[in-house]
Amino acid sequence: MRASRIHAFGQPDIIVIDEVAVPTPGEGEVLVKVHAAGVGPWDSWIRTGNSALPQPLPLTLGSDLSGVITELGDGVTDFAVGDEIYGVTNPQFTGACAEYAVASAGMIARKPRSVTHVEAASVPVVANTAWQMLFEHAGLVSGQSVLILGGAGNVGGYAVQFARRKGLRVIATGFAGQLDELRRLGADQAVAVDGAQVDDFTGSVDAVIDTIGGVWQSRSMKMVKSGGILVSAVSPPDVNAAEALGIRTLFFLVKVNTSALAEIATIIDHAELKPRVGLVLPMTELIRAHEFLERIRKPQPQGKIVIDVLDA
Repeated sequence: MRASRIHAFGQPDIIVIDEVAVPTPGEGEVLVKVHAAGVGPWDSWIRTGNSALPQPLPLTLGSDLSGVITELGDGVTDFAVGDEIYGVTNPQFTGACAEYAVASAGMIARKPRSVTHVEAASVPVVANTAWQMLFEHAGLVSGQSVLILGGAGNVGGYAVQFARRKGLRVIATGFAGQLDELRRLGADQAVAVDGAQVDDFTGSVDAVIDTIGGVWQSRSMKMVKSGGILVSAVSPPDVNAAEALGIRTLFFLVKVNTSALAEIATIIDHAELKPRVGLVLPMTELIRAHEFLERIRKPQPQGKIVIDVLDA
């Protein structure tokens, strides 16, 4: 099979297409004929050797995938050969950008029926991240308020949609040119971080969902009610500053799981959530995709970059 691989850490041009043996699923795993694979910032961290997890070389890039199960490993009972699935390959976030990939059965679910494989491959990591930030870590419920930093980004866009659907009051930040998109996604109030509207936000919220870090992470702490929480998927917040304000903080790494993926698939099929695909490329152009990640190429796609593995 063809696989997008690296044999050393470095810039995007180290990515090569190798001919390798089709892998065999182990216990608790399935073999997937990959139709599409998502591309995200974590792929850049892995390619450059900056992953928080050990990444032995050579390796196949990619974690998000959508495709069809062709073989079951021992102990897999919740899936069958021929099932259309979407999800993530493994906790190392590698192996998806290939014609076949092994995936942990606990990190996949049946693909949403109403969308294509390309659309489905854009969802798993970013949508799970948004879901966990809002509901598993911040514990938000209907009637509460949330400030979403970077609401027009890949994680932030899902967070806005999920929050709106849950009945939260949603304030979202973005660049001035993204305010209409934030409102379309469901924000009650859109705040520009690069213009005159930067000071327009007043009041307090039950939680901040941080997808951008930096100065807005520290600034937004002052907007959280006493006893509230700031959850970041970008960088650890200042614990001392948070304690002085009487709020909680949490930095976390997403853990993709079947139950959340299944819930998200149901929401998509009920037309209450729309996948956000920004650019679709064949596997032979994975270098170009990584150049967008590194901002070597511009402008940035608005939405997730997806590799159409079946596009020869």
